[in-house]
Amino acid sequence: MTDASARVDSWLWAVRVYKTRSAATTACRAGHVRVNGERAKAAQPVKPGDELRVRISGFDRILVVKQPITKRVGAAVAAEAVEDRTPPPPPRELTAFVPVRDRGAGRPTKRERRDIDRLRGRD
Repeated sequence: MTDASARVDSWLWAVRVYKTRSAATTACRAGHVRVNGERAKAAQPVKPGDELRVRISGFDRILVVKQPITKRVGAAVAAEAVEDRTPPPPPRELTAFVPVRDRGAGRPTKRERRDIDRLRGRD
């Protein structure tokens, strides 16, 4: 189960970054995976201490290999094999007021539509 190294696509699948190994392989081919700053091919080996930058839905996750595993294991063991150094996302800016219509109120009238547009700044 544990070796001195593991394929990067297999490791990403085993620690549950990607749902399938083929999705991890596709991400490697697309250039979304970097090992120690270099673009990684799917078969590139990773060893303890390697830093991976994985681009998922427009955001980079920074992962450090603690243990190279090749088989899909339980969530607790998978969590021990990876150190997540991803910075927290920036806080969302809250809007002052978001108009909410009652459920089932139907379509807004012309006057209500103008009021909504005025609130949203679409004069």
